Amino acid sequence: MADSELQLVARRIRSFPDFPIPGVLFRDISPLLKDPDSFRASISLLANHLKRAHGGRIDYIAGLDSRGFLFGPSLAQELGLGCVLIRKRGKLPGPTVSASYALEYGKAELEIQRDALEPGQKVVVVDDLLATGGTMRAACELLGQLQAEVLECVSLVELTSLKGREKLGTVPFFSLLQYK
Repeated sequence: MADSELQLVARRIRSFPDFPIPGVLFRDISPLLKDPDSFRASISLLANHLKRAHGGRIDYIAGLDSRGFLFGPSLAQELGLGCVLIRKRGKLPGPTVSASYALEYGKAELEIQRDALEPGQKVVVVDDLLATGGTMRAACELLGQLQAEVLECVSLVELTSLKGREKLGTVPFFSLLQYK
C-alpha cells in the first residue's frame, strides 16, 4: 500500500527547468495539492512515518512559512495534534522570538509567538521541500529558544545535491521524495 501511495505522490510532482532562474530545476507541488487522493496519500505517508518513529511522543507539528502551512495542519489533524506556525518576520501578532538565516544575497528572519510552546514540549517541523537547509535550521534554532525539543524535521521533497540535511546537525530528517 505504501509503495502505491508513494507512486501516487511522486506522479504529482512536476519539474520546470530554468525556473526561477537559469540552471534551476523547480519541483512544483501544485498538481499534488490539486489532486485530493495524492495530497491525502502524502499526509498519510508522513503521518505513518512519524507514528513509527515517535509513537505518541509528539506534542505539536510546526509548519514553516509558507508551504509548510499547507502540510502542517493536515498532518497535525491526522496525528490528533495541534499545529504551531513559524512565520517570516513581521507576520505574527503579539510577543515573538526570532532567528535569522542566510539567503543567497542577504538574510531573512523567522518568528514564532513567544507563548506558542512550553519548555520541554516535543515538536516535528514540516515543510514542503528541503533545499539548502537554512530555513529549517533556523526553525530548529527558534524552537530551541523556546526550550522545545525538535524530534525531527520532515518534508515532502528533498533536493539531495544541496545537502540541506547536513545543516540540521543531529536533528533527524525524513523526506518522502528525493531528487538530485
